[in-house]
Amino acid sequence: MVFRLVYRCTLRCQRSKKIKGLPLSKNNPIDLNFDRKHIWHPYTSMVSPIPVYPVVSAQGNRIKLESGQELIDGMASWWSTIHGYSHPNLVKAIQEQAATLSHVMFGGITHKPAVELCKKLVQITAPSLTKVFLADSGSVSVEVAIKMSLQYWLSQGVKTKTRLMTPMKGYHGDTFAAMSVCDPINSMHALYKGFLPEHRFVPAPKSNFYDEFDPRELDELEAQFSNHHQEIAAFIIEPIVQNAGGMNFYHPQYLSAVRKLCNKYDVLLILDEIATGFGRTGKLFAYEHAHIEPDILCIGKALTGGMLTLSATLTTEKVAKGISEGEAGVIMHGPTFMGNPLACQVACTSIDLLERSQWQVQVKNIHRWLERLRQCEEFSEVTSVRILGAIGVVELSTVIDVAKIQAFFVEKGVWIRPFGKLIYLMPPYISDEASIALLCSAIYDAIKSKAYQ
Repeated sequence: MVFRLVYRCTLRCQRSKKIKGLPLSKNNPIDLNFDRKHIWHPYTSMVSPIPVYPVVSAQGNRIKLESGQELIDGMASWWSTIHGYSHPNLVKAIQEQAATLSHVMFGGITHKPAVELCKKLVQITAPSLTKVFLADSGSVSVEVAIKMSLQYWLSQGVKTKTRLMTPMKGYHGDTFAAMSVCDPINSMHALYKGFLPEHRFVPAPKSNFYDEFDPRELDELEAQFSNHHQEIAAFIIEPIVQNAGGMNFYHPQYLSAVRKLCNKYDVLLILDEIATGFGRTGKLFAYEHAHIEPDILCIGKALTGGMLTLSATLTTEKVAKGISEGEAGVIMHGPTFMGNPLACQVACTSIDLLERSQWQVQVKNIHRWLERLRQCEEFSEVTSVRILGAIGVVELSTVIDVAKIQAFFVEKGVWIRPFGKLIYLMPPYISDEASIALLCSAIYDAIKSKAYQ
């Protein structure tokens, strides 16, 4: 009886088209007033939120606004949409999987998309990484990695290794354990100081990726290992590129030295490849630049080609066995949407697509086209221009007004979202030269016209 009354009421509301706040037709405009008053966007104030731009569709490397204007995407949707938007293979993978199994709990159950994805991950990552934990976001994969490192030592009967070591300028996510290993002074999470676990921070890598490596920067690093290894469970770092903490491109020999120090002082090595994995730096995984293997690896973002949220934490037989033979006997983590079949299937398809594509050629081309950014060096307010793989960065001497410069970029027909003092590009791999040229020109024009102030 209650159901029939609700059903009739719903029908009447639909006929009168008076369901408050819900668009009943695809032709209805996006309610930006509601968005401004009620929706909390990332890193945005609810008192004076910066403008948002209503998107209705996206295809290839272009985002279509409700106005009909198309923007060339320079962000790859926060670095994840490597194949471009609405790729038919990825769309088909989700549609076909949804018709049979959209989700099922992963506790006590398995399914083909998860098994096939984990096979692929074991195959394409370092040979020592044979155990896979599936999670639902990059931050959570870091949480799992930290738990793994702490639980491993507890399982070995070592109760002193309760902290992590990590360089300044790092960024590993927005959840609490991940925040605790982000740069404690200059990161967006500095205001949580006092609430977060306190870990051991060392100076950020200094030698540039393209310059000669200065071995003197390892002196303090080894001193930190020597003095504190008894309390350090793991060293966590983003390989080769420290991303949201400052876009620092550092020398592979630094990473190689970290691996050696971890071995020497009995510390696990966690590599956060959430942003750099799947080809962004010119290698499938950035640690390949240093010819090393981690004890624990975090991946996400481009794992599904930007279609759905999914991440993974991979580790070695040694770590997995060490945890499993300990007091708990299990890893103490289990997200509700762990191993989601839709995400796993589209991730399998994305990896297949990457392997069949000429992504190495695409990334090399983008690298070459991004050299146009160097014309920005003529401006006195530009302190650095750096390019690696399909990443281009222009660093200014002053903090950027994001709302003002984004409005400028949209007027120019591009989508670029800076942060801090950095204007950067991480475009989809399918981007063509003309698109990259327009993105670079828009950055040049924005600096020239002082649109960042």
